[in-house]
Amino acid sequence: MNFSAWSIRNPIAPLLAFFLLLYVGIQSFYALPITRFPNIDVPVIAISVTQSGAAPAELEVQVTKEIEDAVAGIEGVDDIMSTVTDGSSITSVLFKIEKPTNQALQDVKDAIDRIRSDLPASIEEPVVSKIDVEGQAIQTFAVSSPNMTLEELSWFVDDKVKRALQGQPGIGKIDRFGGADREVRVDLNPDKLESFGISAADVNRQIRSMNADIGSGRGQIAGAEQAIRTLGDARSVEKLTDTMIALPNGRFVRLSDLGKVTDTYEEPRSFSRFNGNPVVTFAVFRSKGASEVTVAESVAKSLDTVRKQYPDVSIELVDDSVYFTYGNYEAALHTLMEGALLAVIVVFLFLRNWRATLISAVALPLSAIPTFFVMDLMGFSLNLVSFLALTLATGILVDDAIVEIENIARHIRMGKTPYRAAIEAADEIGLAVIATTFTIIAVFVPVSFMPGIPGQYFIQFGLTVAVAVFFSLMVARLITPVMAAYLMKSGDADGHGEEKEGAFMRFYTWLVSKTTSTWYARYATLAAAIVFLIASVGLLFTVPGSFLPPDDASRVVLSVELPPDAMLDDTDRTTTQIYDRIKNIDGVESVFVLGGSSPKGDIELRRASVTVILDKLEHSLAHRLVNDVIGRIPLIGPHLPKMEAKGRLRPQWDIEKELFATLRDIPDVRIIKLNDRGERDLAFNLLSDNEADLNDTVAVLESKLRADPLLANVSSEGSLPRPELQIRPRDDQMARLGITTAQISEVVRVATIGDIDSQLSKVSLDDRLIPIRVKVDRSFRTDLAAIRNLKIQTAGGQFVPLSSVADISYSEGPSAVKRHNRNRVVSIGSDLQQGVALDTATARFKEIASGIDMPSTVQFAESGDAEIQGEMQQSFANAMLLGVLLVLMVLILLFKDVIQPFTILLSLPLAIGGVAAGLILTQNALSMPVLIGILMLMGIVTKNAILLVDFAIEMMHHGMERVHAMIEAGRKRARPIVMTSIAMSAGMLPSALGVGEGGSFRSPMAIAVIGGIIVSTVLSLVVVPSFFLIMDDLSRFLGWLFGRFVGKKDEELLAMEPEALTRLADQTARDVSDLEKRIETLEKKNGERKPFSVVHHSPLAAE
Repeated sequence: MNFSAWSIRNPIAPLLAFFLLLYVGIQSFYALPITRFPNIDVPVIAISVTQSGAAPAELEVQVTKEIEDAVAGIEGVDDIMSTVTDGSSITSVLFKIEKPTNQALQDVKDAIDRIRSDLPASIEEPVVSKIDVEGQAIQTFAVSSPNMTLEELSWFVDDKVKRALQGQPGIGKIDRFGGADREVRVDLNPDKLESFGISAADVNRQIRSMNADIGSGRGQIAGAEQAIRTLGDARSVEKLTDTMIALPNGRFVRLSDLGKVTDTYEEPRSFSRFNGNPVVTFAVFRSKGASEVTVAESVAKSLDTVRKQYPDVSIELVDDSVYFTYGNYEAALHTLMEGALLAVIVVFLFLRNWRATLISAVALPLSAIPTFFVMDLMGFSLNLVSFLALTLATGILVDDAIVEIENIARHIRMGKTPYRAAIEAADEIGLAVIATTFTIIAVFVPVSFMPGIPGQYFIQFGLTVAVAVFFSLMVARLITPVMAAYLMKSGDADGHGEEKEGAFMRFYTWLVSKTTSTWYARYATLAAAIVFLIASVGLLFTVPGSFLPPDDASRVVLSVELPPDAMLDDTDRTTTQIYDRIKNIDGVESVFVLGGSSPKGDIELRRASVTVILDKLEHSLAHRLVNDVIGRIPLIGPHLPKMEAKGRLRPQWDIEKELFATLRDIPDVRIIKLNDRGERDLAFNLLSDNEADLNDTVAVLESKLRADPLLANVSSEGSLPRPELQIRPRDDQMARLGITTAQISEVVRVATIGDIDSQLSKVSLDDRLIPIRVKVDRSFRTDLAAIRNLKIQTAGGQFVPLSSVADISYSEGPSAVKRHNRNRVVSIGSDLQQGVALDTATARFKEIASGIDMPSTVQFAESGDAEIQGEMQQSFANAMLLGVLLVLMVLILLFKDVIQPFTILLSLPLAIGGVAAGLILTQNALSMPVLIGILMLMGIVTKNAILLVDFAIEMMHHGMERVHAMIEAGRKRARPIVMTSIAMSAGMLPSALGVGEGGSFRSPMAIAVIGGIIVSTVLSLVVVPSFFLIMDDLSRFLGWLFGRFVGKKDEELLAMEPEALTRLADQTARDVSDLEKRIETLEKKNGERKPFSVVHHSPLAAE
């Protein structure tokens, strides 16, 4: 069925359908979430276990290994990663993407329940949860007030701010950093404890048993029922101070006589500084699938309400990644519109008619806007990748309309009315347009279903392009012919002037006739193309590879690490020193410090995260054109006036270079840079269950890597040893006195840090339950003799010093333990220097690693971007191969020919030279956006070849000799091919300039596409005619060779189309009428009427 002819005859239906699609598309556009990258939904389940005072070494053996062994056997587990720090073990289980998250959560819960009895009784209940939070914090705020203490600010954030924000749509969680929680601290005097003969653990137990409100059953007094409650809670610090404590000798003493009771805050384990000032900060994380911009808007609205209620509290935004997300969204929209406008201008310059240009331009919104509706249905978001897809599709969307309108104009020039020209031209070009569209869809659909993390990026890209291109086909077949039939005038084709061939067209016709005239000219053209292809592939192999292009995000994240024995005061002192050195660097706007935690969330006193916020980058397109493009024109450029910059001009890498040079000489600190994903630019894992082999290998490899000039700032991240006090009980003494190891542990723990959090007694103050922490005075911890002298109660009730039943000595143990897939792991990473690609650095890293003598117990594995890139390249190659096979299938089915589709396929590699040249000239790496651009080029190159081959086959069916048919195809199709290629290149130009947020992501792709289009268009116009004739020779040879084995088809009379049938009936009727008139004339001449009859055929009803 000819859809175009049907739509021209029935214009209301297609126009109504597209009006409806436009309406739902606009609605969906405003409903789509805005994010920076696609939402990558990898099922991740976290198992968190805490035990106050437990060292990493104990937790690893008693808890972490047990949990890892339990979850390792669950179906679909991809990776198991554990981090063990003081008192905390967190195991993250990554499942394969196809595993449903809720099922993964239930499977892990079941596995933990089965081993709960094997875990220590003193741990808090394991918490199994799914990670619903997407990536890193989207916004961080600092809270300060001159009228509030640190504890009051912390409670303000926990009570007022969190309450205002939690429950808002899209907010995943709110984390507070810095500050401290309120607690009642009982600091016991060690001398008084000794004189009264009681231990801190005994005092703690008595307070816990006495200070509590407990339900005590029911009473039925005076004929009514009453609840009975025992109210033992002190309800005030004064009353708690007067609590009577029973002594072992039967006497009693007030708690105030044993030590000091204070209403204060817990011992700080972290701190926050914004521009050197102490603050309490909170970070907002979005939930999976939520829009960053929508979440930021609801946070701003809620915080405005809080600010009005509490005007003396300052809530200041210190770190905002939403700015870049929204900036990228706006920049992508501007790029899209600028590209579309440039494409339309190019069409107007070629067609030189406003009606034809309008008809072509309408294809853009009609194709792009309904795509948003399908994106919404599929759960996509507006992000870097989906906007990249729409930017790329801009050129293709206008292509089909250009080809249709160009063909209709050609038919109008042949003397037909616009109505008749639209019907016949649309019918003639129909197969070529459908073939080009379905080949592009066939290229992109396999890429959409790549496995793993890269697949999550590519699915949004591939399906967005495929849907947009499909709507473009619908527009080209249903709307463009309708508009041409009813809007174009007979004079609209005059400006096309094909009869007046220009110098370019005459030269092109001469060149094609020369390359196709003789068999040896064709093969010489083919040989030249093969030589060019080999050179292009060789050139492409010299382009280094990378996962994502380097991005100027206007923020630098530093991970600061001090020696293992460092305390929080040391971390504070070092980060203050870092701030003082970097605050005045040109381009630095503010500095946010979070002490006691690494950027990855590892909680350790010796770690800190320093976020350096830079001034916003200059993103003006006008500034780029005036200063960088026009201003660099030789001779006149330097003398032309320049635009003043409104943003930062200094690149981020240059600021980073100065920043590290400034910090290099700070002693006893390791400072490394992390990218936006919280990873090193280049990272490898060393895994082993043999700790000694692992540490030796890391030491050797790290020293070798540091010596290489290509790798910058090499460092390892593993379990560094730290000093420990180890208590080793003497079995004989303990047995004789009836003392247990658990008893010693409890006495020492309560004396030094207090009881475990879950067992702390609580007192009701200000309608809050405040924990009571009982421990010996803090100065006690600094005295080894006092620790040795701690009193342990024997089975007989007497007290003996700790030193009499145990040996206490200095030793060392791990400060933290990291594990990966049930092995200890050490990560070795480095920064990428400016201009060094990920592939180059990875190859050097592997080369050095292979050169050392690595024990068989140690495994070497890629990590981070290098791992994802390797996975992406392999998956992409497989998807490309599948795409080529699908293209071949589509072409064979559409052309009903097996050989000629290979002409189209052989033209695919012609674009490689342009891609390689573009990347080398602009010094860009072969990254994910470039691979996306190469995919798009496959579609464009096949489109050019299809237009040529389809026209040549059509001319041959009309009886034209094949060489002449090919030359004619070149003449008739060169114009729309060149026009669409220039229009697409123009559409890519704003992206290639790399302005706006996310410009560095779009730029390499646009450069690759423009280079590929220019080279492939020129080559396909020259090479495809020769390919076609060579393949036609091959087809004839194979027909002769195998023809004798295959029977011939019978000639069949095919059913005619209704339109052709009507035309034939009209012609027959006219012929019969002419015959009647001639007979009548003959009869009049003869003067007599002879019996003569003519059979009258009634006109055939075609419809």
